[in-house]
Amino acid sequence: MHQPDHVNSYALATEILTVDPADPQPEIIRRAAAVIASGGLVAFPTETVYGLGADATRGEAVAAIYAAKGRPPTNPLIVHVASAEDAQRVAADWPAVAQQLCERFWPGPLTLVLQRSEAIPAIVAGGGLTVAVRAPAHPVAQALIRACGVPIAAPSANRSNRVSPTRAEHVLKHLSGRIHLVLDGGPTPGGIESTVLDVTCIPPRLLRPGPIAPKDLEPIVGKVDTRPSRILGLPSSATQADVALPSPGMLPRHYAPRMPLRIAPGTGRRQVVRLVGQGMKVGWLPFHPYASVPGVITLPMPKDPAAYASLLYAALHTMEDAEVDAIVVAAPPETEEWLGVRDRLLRAASPPGDDGA
Repeated sequence: MHQPDHVNSYALATEILTVDPADPQPEIIRRAAAVIASGGLVAFPTETVYGLGADATRGEAVAAIYAAKGRPPTNPLIVHVASAEDAQRVAADWPAVAQQLCERFWPGPLTLVLQRSEAIPAIVAGGGLTVAVRAPAHPVAQALIRACGVPIAAPSANRSNRVSPTRAEHVLKHLSGRIHLVLDGGPTPGGIESTVLDVTCIPPRLLRPGPIAPKDLEPIVGKVDTRPSRILGLPSSATQADVALPSPGMLPRHYAPRMPLRIAPGTGRRQVVRLVGQGMKVGWLPFHPYASVPGVITLPMPKDPAAYASLLYAALHTMEDAEVDAIVVAAPPETEEWLGVRDRLLRAASPPGDDGA
């Protein structure tokens, strides 16, 4: 039997407010901003996944994010701002390349790692000297940041290392009773987290693949360092306990469902049949065409990488809710367009215990 995601020792009454994702109601945004101003935690939709927000300038509010998520203290948060001008207030240095990237990709799913200014407490950065910053494009996120008048620190609104939330019900599954408010803006369109690019070094380093691919960045920044050692896992001489990571999403095990996830060649049918033969309840994410297997919970996935990304986490949540024993995923193509999806699947497939804990 699978263990629950957490034992809820909190006693908060988590409020849920439905908000128009295209034209958020001002009175609802004001209520959410008041929660942030009081030091509380608000889950809200972005164009990628739901974030769990607090005032990024107040260390005690940010500490509440780590506590609610059960997040390692050296795993940093992303600071969400409304504009490039706001980003410059949280960065100690603003290189020309940062401005150029903002003009091209903000608001949108690109996070920049910059030198941290004193306006942002060290706890936001996991104790490090840099800060990850982005301007989200979702109207609800933009409205909330502007109403708060402060940058908002916001990781994904889920328990640490678990599957990220793309719907309000995913947030509640992990954090009900642990946070003050959820703004329910419906499904998020992007589905996987932002691309993270470190612009404190030359060449810039890709710390987390995402919706914006290296080929999209290189006309502005030149060659991007995409070496796998920089993308997947910790530095070779370090552990999660003693190193402040420069970016979220770098732990070997992350974005993971409770049950084992296996990436299989082809459609994955052969592995599905083998597991069913062992008496297991199996969830399967194949591409078309595929031959069905009786008794298997099957969610066919699209062959377009953006469409696949938008559905991936919701599919994994569906498999968790069905309490399958294992999930088999057909391996995505080995092309740059699929880099973000492959990264999430590789981390989700890492064995338990491979999370720096």
